Amino acid sequence: MKTKASIQDIYREGTSFRYFLLCILITGLSYGLYKGMLDNYLAEVVAMGEMDRGITEFFRELPGIALVFILAAFYMLSAETLFKAGAVIMLVGMGMHALLPGTKVLATLAICVYSLGEHIQLGMKSTLSLQYAKSGRGGEAQGVQNAVNQIGTLVGYLVIVGAFSLLSAKQPYTLFFAVAAVLAAVSLLFAMKITGKSETDKTKRRFYFHKKYRKYYMLEMFYGARKQVFFTFGPYVLILFYGANAATISLLFAVSAVACFFAAPLVGRIIDRLGYKTVMVADTLILVIVCFFYGFAHHLFPKEIAFYVCCVNYILDAIISLASMASNVYVQALSDSADETKATISTGVSINHVITIFIALFGGWIWQALGIETLFLVSAVLGLCNSAYAATIQPRKEVA
Repeated sequence: MKTKASIQDIYREGTSFRYFLLCILITGLSYGLYKGMLDNYLAEVVAMGEMDRGITEFFRELPGIALVFILAAFYMLSAETLFKAGAVIMLVGMGMHALLPGTKVLATLAICVYSLGEHIQLGMKSTLSLQYAKSGRGGEAQGVQNAVNQIGTLVGYLVIVGAFSLLSAKQPYTLFFAVAAVLAAVSLLFAMKITGKSETDKTKRRFYFHKKYRKYYMLEMFYGARKQVFFTFGPYVLILFYGANAATISLLFAVSAVACFFAAPLVGRIIDRLGYKTVMVADTLILVIVCFFYGFAHHLFPKEIAFYVCCVNYILDAIISLASMASNVYVQALSDSADETKATISTGVSINHVITIFIALFGGWIWQALGIETLFLVSAVLGLCNSAYAATIQPRKEVA
């Protein structure tokens, strides 16, 4: 994280950037606690099986689809107001986890409410970072915002690792949901101190379609489908099939976060050097290997070793997922303006969410009916489709 002096050089005086960054930090810490134990909570306390987890993920992703309609409906509100509304909704969702009984319906409802607030804030973070940044420092401001969020989330993961390792006899899920809710309340207090009436990003209020982006839209569909398999079912395989506890899963998330933090600049340089087409083709070919070992490790190795093989492959998947940045570079090469680039990427994110909700449902059924081998074979096939389709795009010099 940058020093105080350098941060002051990036942001404009007279803005609420300090409260904004404090809010981002505390929200990240709360989310790290929440995410670090959620999958184990659903498996061990709520007793959700494979299909149940897919259904829950369906409802968790719904706010991502609804976001463009929400932003369009409340276009008259400032980015600061929407950011505060997101903080309120996230607090309600976290409070529901802490206070309500751990039933499948109530847990799913709490996850959906929290996700709604999370998606609303997600849509405003970049807007506020850019609004508060000095001229020509927007990229640095977004980098600071992302770094602060990652630091908070990582600390949350590590707290879960330590606490659940020391208190292994009785896993304190309710206690840490309550702690996460208190942190969400603190984050809300900082959010309420944010002043200003920044205009929301108009490119996030509508869908933008153009025939020149049709391949990008298809690539987002493939990427969303394959990403969802690992995001939803990767940790759940380790929990249900290999018996991983909350401390282990949270440690895995922490290691993945650190690995991605250091790998992201390298992946960016590879995209610039080799080109977006080469990276989009290559990353999903590597994914096939990752999926094979994730689905079949228990057939190739003793179960204890297979577990570690799967953990390594989970981290590798997180790293190769960074190659999705290449599709943004592809859009930039096609676009005629910065606003068109932002609108197209925003639409791609919405398409991504539409696909993920159905993959969540379908993936849960495949695992339950046909086994984890088939589930990750499907993910590998989706990766191959992504590579084959990416191979058909034109190089930069032909697009320009």
